[in-house]
Amino acid sequence: MGTENKPKLKVAIYWASACGGCCVSVLDVHEKLLDVIALADIVFWPIAIDVKYKNVETMPDRSIDVCLFNGAIRNSENVEMAKMLRQKAKVLVAYGSCAHLGGIPGLANLKTKEEVFRRVYEESESTANSDKIRPQTHIKVPEGSLELPEFYNDVRSLRQVVPVDYFLPGCPPQTERFVEVFLAIAKGETLPPPGSIVGACDKAQCESCSRTRTENKSVKSFHRPWQIKDDGVSCFLEQGVVCMGPATRGGCGNRCIQGNFPCTGCYGPTAESPDPGAGMMSAIATIMDASDPVEVEKMVNQVHDPAGTFYRYSVPSSILRRALR
Repeated sequence: MGTENKPKLKVAIYWASACGGCCVSVLDVHEKLLDVIALADIVFWPIAIDVKYKNVETMPDRSIDVCLFNGAIRNSENVEMAKMLRQKAKVLVAYGSCAHLGGIPGLANLKTKEEVFRRVYEESESTANSDKIRPQTHIKVPEGSLELPEFYNDVRSLRQVVPVDYFLPGCPPQTERFVEVFLAIAKGETLPPPGSIVGACDKAQCESCSRTRTENKSVKSFHRPWQIKDDGVSCFLEQGVVCMGPATRGGCGNRCIQGNFPCTGCYGPTAESPDPGAGMMSAIATIMDASDPVEVEKMVNQVHDPAGTFYRYSVPSSILRRALR
């Protein structure tokens, strides 16, 4: 049966703790939008259509064919919607780095909730809050009771809250990969087993990188990208710039590197090296031209913000999970 005779897919898109870039990537399909519209009806997308949470609650279970869930789990509302959409959707896709790994919001796990609130509501340079007022989950006002979601101490990835069928990585996922995966689902093509990463490959970014590498890498110092004059040709690591390519799954088309910027790791770790920090520490150790412990320590200290560099998108799903206090 051709796809023109099949009923349209019912699609939901939800934005949890995220920046909105994943939603933009869905919109950024250009002429492929006609292919998507021909195959799908969007039944829930808070930023684009006027459908309320209560409308989703009344939908029959498994009545949504595909749900693209983007954003990390930061508060009680995110948890409630993750559980509801898992119940309503046949296929739940963790769309983008935040849902996949915890993403940029997950860097908050390097601090506590108390530290985050104190900085945001009391100490930041733009804050005028002499009474040190903070948001409350419940507060009485003359008109009644107001409620805000509970802000959790830990950020979590989607699969740490509900079972996930597929993971489409990226910050945001490349639009071409989204279209490929969506059309495969819509046309009933054979998909990988549930729990698989789709729209990406198993090999590291370095395998598809066009930059020149030498067999005997040797680096005497590390720099931030703005501290060197990139030659546009050589491997970033060989120029002493930390590039997450060795520990990051390929599939994005090396977009950052094509733009002369090192890979930051948004597609997540490869299956062979599931913790990006461990993978990068191993890669860096192999290229350091230092034997004396003092020289080694000096070079290690030149790597700016190791946690934020190696685990930029993945603290909640890494072996770290969060900083200990």
